[in-house]
Amino acid sequence: MIRSAPTLETERLTLRGWRKDDFRPWLAVMQMPEVNRFLGGMGATAEDLWRRLSAAAGSWTLLGFGGWGVCRRDDGTLVGNVGLFNAWRDLDPQFGEAPEMGWIFAPAAHGRGFAGEACTAVLGWAEANLEPTPIWAIIAPENAASMKLAAKLGFEPLHTTEYHGAPTVVLRRPAWA
Repeated sequence: MIRSAPTLETERLTLRGWRKDDFRPWLAVMQMPEVNRFLGGMGATAEDLWRRLSAAAGSWTLLGFGGWGVCRRDDGTLVGNVGLFNAWRDLDPQFGEAPEMGWIFAPAAHGRGFAGEACTAVLGWAEANLEPTPIWAIIAPENAASMKLAAKLGFEPLHTTEYHGAPTVVLRRPAWA
C-alpha cells in the first residue's frame, strides 16, 4: 500500500504531498468568499483547515490514497487542492470504501484549466495504482464550472439531495476496466 503522496507532474503543475508551510497560504485561499461560496459559504477556520490538511496527508497511511497540494511548475505557487478520500458522508447511496474525489482551486487559477489538468493526473494515478472502483463526488448544483469539469472527467450525476442544509448533487464515475 502507498503510504505517502507521490509527486505527480503535468505540463504546468506539480501535485505533491501537503507540507506544514502550506497551511497559512491555503488558509488564506480557503477564506476567500469566491472559493468557499460553494462550500457552505463560510470561510474555513484555522482549526477546521488544519484537520482537513492532516486528514489529506494521513489518508495515505490509512487508505493508500489521499490529497495533494497543487503548485504551478513555473514558480511553485500553491494554487489548488485535489484528492481522493473517504469522508464517510451520511448520503444515499453510501460511498462505502470507494474513494470520493474533490478539488478546490484559488481564484487566480480559475478558468485556466488547472483543475482539469490536476484531476486528470489524479485519475490516471488512481487507475494505475488502485483496484478498479467507482469514484464519488458531491458538488453544489450551482457550481457550474465544477459540474462541467466532473462531466469531462466521466462523473455521472445520480441525484440531488440535501447535505448539511444545502442542495448537493451526488455523482459517480464508474470503475475502470
